[in-house]
Amino acid sequence: MTGSILQHTATTTLRIPVRGPFDLDKSIRFLTDFPPACRTDAATEPGILRLAFPVEAGWEHVGAAVRQRSPGSIEVEVFAEEGLAVEVGAQVRRILSVDIDGVGFAKVGSADPVVRRLQQTFPGFRPVLFHSPYEAACWAILSHRARMSQAAVVKRRLAEEFGRPVDVGGKILRSFPAPDVLAGPEAGRDLPEVKAERLRAVANAAKDGLLDAAYLRAMPVPDALRWLQRLPGIGPFSAQLILIRGAGHPDVFPRDEPRLQEAMRTAYDLPLAPPEELEELSTAWRPFRSWVAFALRNDREFRMRGIGGSMTA
Repeated sequence: MTGSILQHTATTTLRIPVRGPFDLDKSIRFLTDFPPACRTDAATEPGILRLAFPVEAGWEHVGAAVRQRSPGSIEVEVFAEEGLAVEVGAQVRRILSVDIDGVGFAKVGSADPVVRRLQQTFPGFRPVLFHSPYEAACWAILSHRARMSQAAVVKRRLAEEFGRPVDVGGKILRSFPAPDVLAGPEAGRDLPEVKAERLRAVANAAKDGLLDAAYLRAMPVPDALRWLQRLPGIGPFSAQLILIRGAGHPDVFPRDEPRLQEAMRTAYDLPLAPPEELEELSTAWRPFRSWVAFALRNDREFRMRGIGGSMTA
């Protein structure tokens, strides 16, 4: 089902500027421990992050090798058919959150000691996203009422059976299935029928352009969340996941993430604070609420206390 290894004859190297602190090595280390990414191999080559994914501009399977040779830029070697390099580069920028000007992030820490400690603990650490809102929505369906480890096994199987192996500079990576494949009857044959139907709905929405990252980020946040919840099986928590970790919106407070709420109560010493108070507190993080929530949920101090785990939203 996976077909032969996809070897692109055309390669292009892009140099992409990065504004504000960014550390590629931290992104790589995050991916090794993030079950939904299925990338325990991400750190095997020091200083290089290889990716394979369906590019949103037509859903062709592509590859990219990312390096950081200086603090103010990244280098992206693109493995794709001719004419797709710019689109692949733009998607990589979003995946690593370097499409956002991070210069102002330091100002948030200067006004909030909790954020300042996070910035000092994780210098240059930015949210690492799913390859697309489509893939994030698929993960939301697969992980609903399932252990993360179990959902990761299913996601990996889908990639192995229905995705494509892509040669990314001599390394073979599995690309997640394109929407037209996941919309077919075969991909969901080993899944509960309700999940298979919901995956097909997500795939069809992606095919129709309804999960376009730029479109979702351009909408007012409440409208985008309502829009996403029109998809079968996508509730408030999943809609926030897709908008934050799929489309890469930098300023959304994941109000339906209970583990984040517990981490906030611990960090700010507010053991009885209701969710509404925590959301009000997060306004001080603007315009980087997604970034602060990501760092807080991945802070080892809180994971050691049994609050965290790899962040899902």
